Amino acid sequence: MRGFNEDSGGFTRKVEIFYDFCLMVFAHEIIQWYEKNKRDLPWRNTKNPYLIWLSEVILQQTRVAQGLSYFHTFAEAYPTVQSLASSTEEQILRDWQGLGYYSRARNLLKTSRIVMERYHGIFPSRYKELIALPGIGEYTASAIASFAANEVFPVVDGNVFRVLARYFGISEPINSLKGKKKFTALARELIDVEQPGTYNQAIMEFGALQCLPRNPACGNCPLHLGCFAYQHKQVERLPVKLKRRVLRNRYFHYFVVREDDRVWVRKRGKADIWQHLYEFPLVETEMEMEMPVLSVHPTVIQYFGKSFTVAYRSKLYKHVLTHQRIHARFYELKGAILNEHEKKDWNYVFIKELDKLAKSKLIVSFYDSYF
Repeated sequence: MRGFNEDSGGFTRKVEIFYDFCLMVFAHEIIQWYEKNKRDLPWRNTKNPYLIWLSEVILQQTRVAQGLSYFHTFAEAYPTVQSLASSTEEQILRDWQGLGYYSRARNLLKTSRIVMERYHGIFPSRYKELIALPGIGEYTASAIASFAANEVFPVVDGNVFRVLARYFGISEPINSLKGKKKFTALARELIDVEQPGTYNQAIMEFGALQCLPRNPACGNCPLHLGCFAYQHKQVERLPVKLKRRVLRNRYFHYFVVREDDRVWVRKRGKADIWQHLYEFPLVETEMEMEMPVLSVHPTVIQYFGKSFTVAYRSKLYKHVLTHQRIHARFYELKGAILNEHEKKDWNYVFIKELDKLAKSKLIVSFYDSYF
């Protein structure tokens, strides 16, 4: 039995060595692929943690193709953390307009001001300092720390989840607590400790360009021979994701009230979506509602009285947010008399000045087609 135990122990050690070798080969192949196929993106040509932070915040929930122009806008308008910190929320929101998830923009301003106070305008590059800043979670802190300071912290985003799930055959849902722990642990084992920043960039780029969500390029993939999903015909099944809750439907009716070359607008409050963005007078209903039923809605009468006419009715706009779907229509009113009590919330703005105000993507879509 002693000899068997010794053999068993030797066998176990060989398995461990082989496993470590497989992880090393995976990282090597990913980096090799990256060096040949990576896109030339501006934030990859700098070690400046401030610029890397800008890019990471912009690219949250945003495709590179869309985020690139916003990165250039912010990098040119706010080349230093000092210039960003001295700006106003209104200007930041205006420059952010169209990207959505506006809390990201507000956190940019909040974080820049904290950096000015706490770090004297020098943007931190270490994970421990980064993770304590507003709007910077584990992923963003890991990305900045590895790219700017070469700290060994793995990134785990949607692209990384997909690559790891397919290659290693992991069926744990990526949006479950157990799944996130499993993927994070594996990512820690895989990261190249000699060049963590390059490895993190490589695996994210691999997921973005090679291991696509739909129709991945498996035929010319350098990892396909060892890929569980490819070998077992489960590419379309992995990764597994728990179904999101049903979207809440909301019905918005915007009213354009003009006086010559001016129009009524107001700034939204803090209690709902699109905080501090400008919009036209709004009435929300529990279901889709058309004129003339809408014209006798109590809130419409409260705002505009009963003597108005509808000069214009827009198409139906649909806008999907994380947990809700907005159904919106715009009406231009003639003869509307704004209730004196409501006037405190709204202001007349010259139509030519509307473009300078920060607005939701929904309002921008209507604005671009109407004015």
